[in-house]
Order: sequence, then structure tokens, then C-alpha cells
Amino acid sequence: MTSLSTTERTRLRRGKDRALTSRDALHAVLDEGRICHLGVVVDGAPRVLPTGYGRIGETLYLHGSSGSASLLGASSGEICVTVTLLDGFVLARSAFHHSVNYRSAVVYGRPRVVTDPAEKLAALEALTESMAPGRWAATRPPTRKELAATTVLALPLDEASVKARSGPPVDDEEDYALPVWAGVMPVRTSYGPAEPDPRLEPGPAAPSW
Repeated sequence: MTSLSTTERTRLRRGKDRALTSRDALHAVLDEGRICHLGVVVDGAPRVLPTGYGRIGETLYLHGSSGSASLLGASSGEICVTVTLLDGFVLARSAFHHSVNYRSAVVYGRPRVVTDPAEKLAALEALTESMAPGRWAATRPPTRKELAATTVLALPLDEASVKARSGPPVDDEEDYALPVWAGVMPVRTSYGPAEPDPRLEPGPAAPSW
């Protein structure tokens, strides 16, 4: 298990005890997440956009329309990608000490546009499987026209940090005697019943995630 290399941008300045320093921890957060937030500067102004992603080894892949100004801007400079998993709301006896239990990852770097056809297909498969496991094999592969309309960025996981909080609230000692309920309200993400397309042909089974 290798450790993350700390840089000035990834060094935690507050809550240092919440840092997770292994690459396994980074991979775990990225693999459990489904949506990231891409931070990029476009025309001199910051822009943060939610987007899907996939991971292959030590590379994070992002995708979007080939006409996207955000992706075009991202491909020419430094970007920041964040993924956050919300595990629970921490309810303390005082408003000040309320918090959340979470796991988060921040990745900095300069991405490259993926031009190799094989890597591009592999990246799109990873993206599809990250959002909907098993769908790549079940669906029609992208056409040449669809591939041309899609930009894929590859971001190395060289500069990243991981931070997490877990456990009960931490109140001021004198507040523990207050008659106020305190604890954690867990948050879970789950799938609901599948809702078939009205034009679905008879026969195909719904995913069973």
C-alpha cells in the first residue's frame, strides 16, 4: 500500500487528524462515488460542474461533449476534481458543534485529451461501468460519429488528498448534561425500483444492482 505524496496544495491545514494518506483510501472514495465536481477556469472565471467519471489504475477519466467550453478550458490548464461521500449528519448538543460524517477526495493536475482510440474506448467503458455496472456489455457500443462528438480527458492521480470524518459529535464538556438529543443520523444512497422506458421491447430484464 503506497502513500499519497503531499504537496502544498494537498497539505491539510485544518483537521489534519482527518487525513487519509494511502492510495487505497483514495481509490476507495473514487470507486464508490458516482459524480465528481470539475473545477476549471473558463475565460478568466472559475466554473465548477458536476460530471461522471471513471478510474483505471492511477488515471481518472472525465468526458463530455467535444464542443464543451469547460472541457476545452480544462484541457489547456490546471483543474481540480472533487468527490464527496456523505455518510451522516452529526447532531450535537450545540449548534456550533454540528457536523457531517463524510469521505472526500481532491485531485489536482493538468489533464490530457485522450486521442488513442483504444484508450478512449476503455475510458468510456470505465465511465459507463462506474455509473451503471454491467451496462457496457449490455448496450450498443459507440459509433465513430459518437466517439468524435465526445471528448475524454485523462487526469493522473499524482496530486491528491483524502479526508474523512466518522463517529459521534464532540461537544463542550459542560454541554453533555444538556437535555438535547445528540448522535448521528446516517445517510445512505440506494436504488429504487427500476422504471422501464415506455418503448421498451418485451424480454430484456431490468438491472439488479
